[in-house]
Amino acid sequence: MTAVHEQLARDLETARQRTLLLTDHDEPELLRQHTPLLSPLVWDLAHVAQQEDLWLLRDGDTRRPGLLPPAVEALYDAFAQPRAVRARLPLLPPVEARAFGREVRGRVLDRLERAGPDDDPFDVAMVVSHEQQHDETMLQALAIRTGPPLLGEGTPLPPGRTGVAGTSVLVPGGPFVLGVDAADEPFSLDNERPAHVVDVPAFRIGRVPVTNGEYAAFVADGGYDTRRWWSARGWAHRQEADLERPQYWSPTGAVRTRFGVLEEIPPDEPVQHVSFFEAEAYAAWAGARLPTEAEWEKAAVWDPATGRRRRWPWGDAAPTPALANLGGSALRPAPVGAYPGGASAVGAEQMVGDVWEWTSSGFEAWPGFTPMLYADYSAPFFGGDHRVLRGGAWSVEPSILRPSFRNWDHPIRRQVFSGFRLAWSVD
Repeated sequence: MTAVHEQLARDLETARQRTLLLTDHDEPELLRQHTPLLSPLVWDLAHVAQQEDLWLLRDGDTRRPGLLPPAVEALYDAFAQPRAVRARLPLLPPVEARAFGREVRGRVLDRLERAGPDDDPFDVAMVVSHEQQHDETMLQALAIRTGPPLLGEGTPLPPGRTGVAGTSVLVPGGPFVLGVDAADEPFSLDNERPAHVVDVPAFRIGRVPVTNGEYAAFVADGGYDTRRWWSARGWAHRQEADLERPQYWSPTGAVRTRFGVLEEIPPDEPVQHVSFFEAEAYAAWAGARLPTEAEWEKAAVWDPATGRRRRWPWGDAAPTPALANLGGSALRPAPVGAYPGGASAVGAEQMVGDVWEWTSSGFEAWPGFTPMLYADYSAPFFGGDHRVLRGGAWSVEPSILRPSFRNWDHPIRRQVFSGFRLAWSVD
């Protein structure tokens, strides 16, 4: 086994331990579907193993028999089985789903033991990323769930700093390298590639994401009742969905429910669980706009002094708890100003972790896009009604994240751990 495969074997185990922790509940809990937007946890539990079987034991060849009978495996086809119907399918019971996962994992680890330098590890990294992304969606389901808390209140986070909310930094105009290549980020996904030069005019961007306290002022000022702040589609959705405040906020805006825990809303935390349309309306009210994803990435990684990309906003060092809020244990964003050491070259903070940040950009292929071995990962979603989110939230495992990582969702979605920061054009 190569050193790279050894690390990926550890990453697989980290992902599985997280999956098992998030599904360590009684059978009725795992069978519940808390919203049509998300699967019952027992579906995710078997689906991650089914995909591991397909990609690491069968090389993605659906014609080869898997460890599940074909009729059962079909239940875990994400394209064939919409989320809204998954709770009504004859799914594997939790004990059988766990046993299936153990069997697949044992065979995969045996395969990795035999891996040599000529064995491309990308498929293993892709499976790690897939399972960790499902762990995040399981956290979304547990956040929506009603009833006594299952996960506790989360681990402590560093304190924030005063004086950073509502401030901005200047990003100089000029060309920069958007996206990455496999040579620099071998486990980057197809929609992040290839690296290419784009010219981005000067702009200002929020030093930190918009906070609960700032967003509460928009609510108190009648932001949800004032048509002029909203786009036509946003206003239509606000009325249809009867939006009045971020998801999980009480009508008074004083308390929220977080994973079954009722608590006061921290004013210095980045606001989360807002849709693209809500972020867009707030930006208009604040005399600003949302950044494009090119602007976001430039503010995150471009160093004007050297004319080069940084691997992370702060430099080349991997994320640590002193630099960013990642990994999921906190169960919430950190207060703004908590990570001054994680600032980018232009001074933008908390670009990685805490909340996924809505951008104004639709999800499109970069010029020269080439599908990876899982060809349906990105391509079916290009050109649709999706908006790009950047940066990763507190819920994301650091080993699968990069500043070039592109998340996407419909502009009405709020179950995502989503927030935003503002941008302003510079004349």
